[in-house]
Amino acid sequence: METRVALLAVIVRDTDAVPALNQLLHQYAHCIIGRMGVPYPARGVNIISVALDAPADVISALSGKIGRLEGVTAKTVYAPEDALEQGK
Repeated sequence: METRVALLAVIVRDTDAVPALNQLLHQYAHCIIGRMGVPYPARGVNIISVALDAPADVISALSGKIGRLEGVTAKTVYAPEDALEQGK
């Protein structure tokens, strides 16, 4: 199955959602290239970037599940479809 490279941006406003968020990320660990979390206490949020390489439907499913968590927002940006060919 063809995969896509994407960046999932996650904003956590409610830290009560963190255990559920970590569980989802663990379930999809095989698709995660890397992740970085940045706390921003001045605004009361945590910002997480998750780099993914997975089929588009898997990326969409993860983004949707995370976005449905209370106090969490998630948005996905996809690399161009020809990014794999450009890297050759």
